[in-house]
Amino acid sequence: MLTSIVLASGNPGKLKEFSALLMPLGLTVIPQASLNISEAPEPHPTFVENALAKARHASALSGMPAIADDSGLCVRALNGAPGIISARYAESEQGARSDLANNQKLVQALHQITDRRAWYVAVLVFLTHADDPQPIIAEANWFGKIVDIPTGANGFGYDPHFFIAEHGCTVAQLDPVLKNAVSHRGQAMRILLSKLKERGLTQA
Repeated sequence: MLTSIVLASGNPGKLKEFSALLMPLGLTVIPQASLNISEAPEPHPTFVENALAKARHASALSGMPAIADDSGLCVRALNGAPGIISARYAESEQGARSDLANNQKLVQALHQITDRRAWYVAVLVFLTHADDPQPIIAEANWFGKIVDIPTGANGFGYDPHFFIAEHGCTVAQLDPVLKNAVSHRGQAMRILLSKLKERGLTQA
């Protein structure tokens, strides 16, 4: 049975969410940075390819099972952008990134565009080892729309601008427990955990 998993991400928001989702199963999530593992290159055009590359990188350097996600925001009117470059959408020439800059660029790109439909994508990849011939892959979407005015103090990334109609608020206004239950990552995690159970890797 699994007891510890390396998370192939240095994002503190993702670490917090993964830890909350996996803790009830008795799984310890170890961020790759604590093992002095650098972030893997993400040269691929799809979420699943990048998630697989990140998981292999973390597993190879740690010698442990690894989990990675490649997630992002896709906006219909922008042909799916920012997509796989969501985290670095407004990256500066010096490599600096910030949620604020990303959100400002997104709102500007949608100026005078009425179609604000968008969806969050989460693709999770789990490897028992770096050369695992059958990665476990789970994918989910979370649909909403982009609003110009940021609202809410929870979450990260594009959450203050991502409005969920069924909840009547932005993701950043949702209680973190509720977000974990209904988000794209939460949905994908449930699929992943079901597949882990099928493989006999966890009992829960």
